[in-house]
Amino acid sequence: MNIRGSQHRPLQNTLPFIIVLLFCTISGCRKPAPAPVTVTFLDAEWLYPDELPRAEREFREFTRETGIAIEHPPIPETLFSSLDPMPQLNLLRRVLQEGGPGPDVLNIDVIWPGILEDDLIDLRPYFATELSSQDPQLVSSYTVHGKVVAVPYHTHVGVLAYRTDLLREYGYRHPPETWDELENMAARIQAGERAKGRKDFWGYVWQGAATEGLMCNALEWQVAEGGGRIIEDDETISVNNPAAIRAWRRPASWIGRISPPAVLAYRETDSLNVWNTGNAAFMRSWGWGYRLTHPLESPVRERTGYTSMPGGRGGRVGTLGGYGLAVSRSSAHPREAVALIRFLIARELRSKADLSHPKPAVEPQLYDLPQILQAYAPSHQLSQQNSRLVSRPSNVGGHVYEDVTRAYIQAVHSVLTGERSAPIAAAALEKQLVAITGFKTGPPKTRE
Repeated sequence: MNIRGSQHRPLQNTLPFIIVLLFCTISGCRKPAPAPVTVTFLDAEWLYPDELPRAEREFREFTRETGIAIEHPPIPETLFSSLDPMPQLNLLRRVLQEGGPGPDVLNIDVIWPGILEDDLIDLRPYFATELSSQDPQLVSSYTVHGKVVAVPYHTHVGVLAYRTDLLREYGYRHPPETWDELENMAARIQAGERAKGRKDFWGYVWQGAATEGLMCNALEWQVAEGGGRIIEDDETISVNNPAAIRAWRRPASWIGRISPPAVLAYRETDSLNVWNTGNAAFMRSWGWGYRLTHPLESPVRERTGYTSMPGGRGGRVGTLGGYGLAVSRSSAHPREAVALIRFLIARELRSKADLSHPKPAVEPQLYDLPQILQAYAPSHQLSQQNSRLVSRPSNVGGHVYEDVTRAYIQAVHSVLTGERSAPIAAAALEKQLVAITGFKTGPPKTRE
């Protein structure tokens, strides 16, 4: 018996060890699994309240699919009341210059690539296929010295909002295609509405405050007249020319005639407030597909149409705006950051496809949109003529673009207020831009 007992003793000593080993395996005695990666996304578009629900849904779906969490730092409340991109840029630069790991993904304004180039990685190797399907001019707006610093995400284009009911009432079959037509239509409709007792009604409202919004308006006037792009791509300063001077004089004649005197202080929200009260026939606005800045709850939404900006000798022109997705050079998780951008871009392309057949009862009337927006518009609402895009000289201006745009805005605003004549303002601006950039002067480039 002793012999048999001694034969079973090793098994009896081994069983507890096996049980403990199994317990450790099941309960986690081994090293814990690594925590999920968290990508920080700094998004300037969260300034727009209607962006929040859609963005939050997309982030939750991305986390479910990939296991990558997203941290979304809040934007300071002081920036919520402004659509001016420059205060947002200052915030972003402070964040990027703090040192250490910065935000991983950035949603940057189309005018920031030249300023932020040193802080962003080149995305061309990661998104060759996606970029090849984008509008070349749009991609070039996010390209600096051959480096694609952001992938186009939400593209905005300058468009003209018009009252469809008033155009019909006053016998117009389509919205204005030239600035001369807009002036005539606006004056006639304004006179007719005021004759009905609507003393606060105006023909045309736009953004005349000395901010980036005026830069966008003035660039459309100037390029449409054949006055050049302020600074051409070959680093030629082209702003001091007869066509640019004519372009500045025209809107100065609108003040108090078809545009309210207060338009010289209007930002986007101010012109939109006038529009939503029904007190304007036309308004300069922004278009991003059907997601225009015109709010869904507007009382005039069902009486609103959108078309390309009017044109002149140089054709019809809409300023390019919007945002692109970039990856910070200081990102601790660049691979996951690229994955998030790829996910968001794919979702955006699917959304565009879904909107290719909109419901006419819900969406505004569209006519003769810029080419980049035509995928969203029913073909029967489009005429054969289309406007082209123009980008602000932010990439060629690079790190001094803020000084360039500030000088240009001040020059144009001084003409609108009557402080200086257009020829004097243009000559003074040319000298300023030479001093700021070191570039030479030359004539505007002709349209290709």
